[in-house]
Amino acid sequence: MYVVKFEDLSKSDIRIAGGKGANLGELTQAGIPVPPGFVVTAQAYEKFMDEAGINDKVMSILEEIDINDTKALQAASKEIKELIIEAPIPEDLVLFIREYYNELCQRVGEDDVDVAIRSSATAEDLPEASFAGQQDTFLHVSGDDEVIEYIRKCWASLFEARAIFYREENNFEHSKVFIAVVVQKMAHADKAGVMFTVNPSTGEEIALIEGSWGLGEAVVSGDVTPDNYQVDKKANEIINVTISDKKIMYTNDDKGTSIKVDVPEDLRNKRVLSDEELIELTEMGKRVQAHYGEPMDTEWAFENDSLFLLQARPITTLGDVGSEGNDDASSELGDVLVRGLGASPGMASGNVKVVFDIDELDKIKDGDIMVTTMTTPDMVPAMRRASGIVTDEGGVTCHASIISRELGIPCVVGTADATTKLEENFGVTIDGKKGLVFDGIFEIKEESANIVTGTVESAPIITVTEVKANVSMPEAAQKAAATGADGVGLLRTEHLMLTSGVHPGKFIAENREDELIDTIADNVQIVADAFYPKPVWYRTLDAPTDEFITLEGGENEPMEHNPMLGWRGIRRELDQPEILECEFKAIKKLHEKGYTNIGIMIPLSQSPEELIQAKAICSDVGLEPHRDVDFGMMVEIPAAAIMIDEYINVGIDFVSLGTNDLTQYTLAVDRNNEFVAKHYSEEHPAVMKLIERTIRKCAEAGVTCSICGQAGSVPHIVEKLVEFGISSVSSNTDAIADVRKTVARAEQKIILDAARKRLE
Repeated sequence: MYVVKFEDLSKSDIRIAGGKGANLGELTQAGIPVPPGFVVTAQAYEKFMDEAGINDKVMSILEEIDINDTKALQAASKEIKELIIEAPIPEDLVLFIREYYNELCQRVGEDDVDVAIRSSATAEDLPEASFAGQQDTFLHVSGDDEVIEYIRKCWASLFEARAIFYREENNFEHSKVFIAVVVQKMAHADKAGVMFTVNPSTGEEIALIEGSWGLGEAVVSGDVTPDNYQVDKKANEIINVTISDKKIMYTNDDKGTSIKVDVPEDLRNKRVLSDEELIELTEMGKRVQAHYGEPMDTEWAFENDSLFLLQARPITTLGDVGSEGNDDASSELGDVLVRGLGASPGMASGNVKVVFDIDELDKIKDGDIMVTTMTTPDMVPAMRRASGIVTDEGGVTCHASIISRELGIPCVVGTADATTKLEENFGVTIDGKKGLVFDGIFEIKEESANIVTGTVESAPIITVTEVKANVSMPEAAQKAAATGADGVGLLRTEHLMLTSGVHPGKFIAENREDELIDTIADNVQIVADAFYPKPVWYRTLDAPTDEFITLEGGENEPMEHNPMLGWRGIRRELDQPEILECEFKAIKKLHEKGYTNIGIMIPLSQSPEELIQAKAICSDVGLEPHRDVDFGMMVEIPAAAIMIDEYINVGIDFVSLGTNDLTQYTLAVDRNNEFVAKHYSEEHPAVMKLIERTIRKCAEAGVTCSICGQAGSVPHIVEKLVEFGISSVSSNTDAIADVRKTVARAEQKIILDAARKRLE
């Protein structure tokens, strides 16, 4: 898979699409309005580096440098980037990129559509590290030649000096971090900015929104001090509006190039967002947080009064929230020299060092207070040495704020004049929560410091309804198992098979079936090991043709107008039983090794006859359904839900509801189509009736029934599922804890209601 459209990606695809690309896919699949685009995958980058023959040279350069030697680091970075820029791109990659770009042009009805080219490293936008600003972004790129040129520049930016330093400091191995590239239609924003779905400094359930005129780059980079808004999410009540003097903005020149210009005088001090727009943003933020099951950092834009999300990632700093001991510490300090916005909580004292240019970074010594107009990603090494950060510009969502919170360094932003008011080598104390800079150096009491407080581990929550994990990649299995999940309710096969870059039919055509079997078995074994003896439900191959076509050997794949309704799932595997046989042989191989915790799950079935044929093929390879291995099916098509009695009569051990497809097919709504996505709802009465019918019929027959679609992560839907009698709920790893709490509450409610009825 060298190039993949957003709609074919989810947040579990970080390995191939990077953090940014995976999240854009996840948002698209969730029906959130996102400008369309595609991802040139990490596998494409890997192929480029391998065929160019420069990997070993790059690693050799990296092994020899001292990252604390700024000049040596810069020189190494330059050498590596030149190697990448000068190396040829494989012709088949070039053809793929041209094809997908031209398809995007056709889709939006524009010749040479303007796109943003954004890096998406495979260690980027993770809960534990944001990688904010470490790789490059290029705006207003048009034409397939330019797109290819800037994709190459994005690849090279993986080895910017700042990125090398950041990986070293965060213990990410260079050889294990790859880069995907997002190609996304430009949002020609009238206004844009950032929204945290909770307060990133306190964790309060308050939407913190910052916005300014033009493109959001001004807000993200900190070039402007944006308007700041706070909205109580529970009541949708606007609790704070701070209007800033917005001096600059990013817009387009006559050639379509992004340029920095002065904000017109009549807009500088004008409020950017109306009350109605704030509530619209807040509602979208709540929707995104509910979808992911955790607080999110998002980028947004309004274009011609239409709201779009451009990015979403987990907030990386909430784990540092916990100490309120410094609330009143600054009340005992001296005169306030400058005021700004509290961007990263905590107290710090030190000598002022004013930095206007990256050439001055060497003046920052351990314990200094770094004062600058605005930080850039290149300043991160110096920021690490500083005890505190103060900036003239920026809001609480800009680069300086995010990195400071991540580093645990107190930070004050948006002071307007710190670089002119604070004298070089002058002693100051900063309060990063209140946004104040005080005269003089004061001893910071230990209890006042920005210390992460420990938590008392609560007793594990025990539920009758099992809570399982969805797993796409073997390397994610250990993390999923560590949550205490009761097994794997969905192991996606396509990622295990497709990341090889080779079409499964090619293995078979070249008499390499054993290699295909081993590839599947080795990957499944990693997951089965992590969860043993808990069950792992292996879903057989369900990749649509537009994913197969990108693989080596996939050139003969048919072109389908709507692959999601096409040749995929069990209907394809029964047409190509040799592939299905290899999958069953892989599971048989594991069974013979003692892995008795693996179940087989058939996707996209519309007729019990398909189940009968699949079980016959399984028996033919020597793996007996219901005896050697549990055998079940996905319910994703209304026909399957309606005919569930017939499936039960044929014989199934378990059923899993795939609500994403079930909703799409029931409502005739393409969730990836921006014109009808608003009609997509798992809570539609027809969808809920099919779900309820399936669960109750399975319960009556003693068949285990689970859910692995997105509905399984929505609290009030989960409550209904438990009420219907569902056996288990399978969700993404990051949502497991919350889902278990929801399940426990739902079970307790059922018990309480029953007790009350007995007392009546």
